[in-house]
Amino acid sequence: MAVGVDSEFGFELSVCQWAEECWPPGRERERPVLVARQLGTRRRRWDTLVIECNAEGLRQRADFGSRRLDSDLLHVVRNAPAEWEWYRDCLPDPGYPWRYVREAVHRAADRDLIEERTSGNRIELRRRFRYPDWIERIVAIENKPDLDASAARHLADQLHSDVALALGDEVWVATNRTDDAVAPVLLEDLPVEAGILGVDPQRRGPEAVSVRWNPQTLPTDTAGTRILDRPDASGHDASACRFEYADPEWKAHKRREIAERAYERGWRSYVDSMRSDCRHFEMDPTEAVARPTCRAKDCQQTPRQCSSSCEAFEPEPPAWRQRGWPIEGGPGKGLTRVLDRQRRRQRPDPD
Repeated sequence: MAVGVDSEFGFELSVCQWAEECWPPGRERERPVLVARQLGTRRRRWDTLVIECNAEGLRQRADFGSRRLDSDLLHVVRNAPAEWEWYRDCLPDPGYPWRYVREAVHRAADRDLIEERTSGNRIELRRRFRYPDWIERIVAIENKPDLDASAARHLADQLHSDVALALGDEVWVATNRTDDAVAPVLLEDLPVEAGILGVDPQRRGPEAVSVRWNPQTLPTDTAGTRILDRPDASGHDASACRFEYADPEWKAHKRREIAERAYERGWRSYVDSMRSDCRHFEMDPTEAVARPTCRAKDCQQTPRQCSSSCEAFEPEPPAWRQRGWPIEGGPGKGLTRVLDRQRRRQRPDPD
């Protein structure tokens, strides 16, 4: 079943596939990259994230396993000493009760991230591996295949906030490529610091994307401005803009958290929230990227549509799970394993 790109989700998968193969645009790749989708902070989520990595640091990160390290675990593994010490002597004051630190120490030991022992009634720890500085740059891409005036106004506010906070090194907008001499998106009131990509979602490789506007590199190592509220553009809102500062330490910590989640999830994890065990679930192997489709509805699917609440859902027949497929699953489970292998292929194996 061959279908066109009829959703922002399908467009987003094309951008992720291109970024994984061809980032950065127009230049030779100098360092490994990890690509993820739908990640960010509590206030902001980006469509596509590209993490440019230090090659040796990325290899050392593999020593900590494929699962992400959350904020509490990062606090433990980054400060774990080379020799045995009481956890309250070697770990910085977290700013919250120490009992939560003890729980994080136990979790880290359970995952073999550190070594833990009890000396008397004291919990001591030492590191197994030094946590590496593996993140070079974080690039955020907003995917807007059809950017009309209303969507552009909403997007402009988001991009202005991204530029002011400078949590990522670059911010881009990806939109459908047109034959116009001047891309329509360039006529919208977007911040000049944001780059613009013209995308042909039906193609694959470097020629699928062209740079229509180059971004500016944002100052991620200095304090940023978190915009909390701003007056609207109607001219009738006389309220003041509300903002607060984000210090460099918070930004560095948040960047590590985001990169850790990207390391674990990648961009193919969308299948985890879809019903791949439905008899109508298929992957449409188009030139650009394999996209999930539904035979019953004859269209591309999104995680929101392909769920247990779908009225067309039908479980795979038992016979499908016995004809050449492993007993624990049929074709749907096979597709899930293929996507998971592709996701793990982007991460180095530990020595």
